[in-house]
Amino acid sequence: MQNEEGQIVDLYVPRKCSATNRLITAKDHASVQLNIGHLDENGIYTGQFTTFALSGSVRAQGDADSALDRLWHAKKTQVGQQ
Repeated sequence: MQNEEGQIVDLYVPRKCSATNRLITAKDHASVQLNIGHLDENGIYTGQFTTFALSGSVRAQGDADSALDRLWHAKKTQVGQQ
């Protein structure tokens, strides 16, 4: 929910798993959120990053590594990474 000034005033904003697109509940203590930094052509960090959230069920199945690899390969062309 937002107030008149456009600020988010909810106490809890749920996240969605980037791999499965399912909601990550508040009780999912095995979930992780990763920030992957963007680099310029010289390999220097630019100060920007892309965030991915993975649910505990994806991690428990052992699919987190392949899911993160698939997500980053799809996203890196949008952000101009090689």
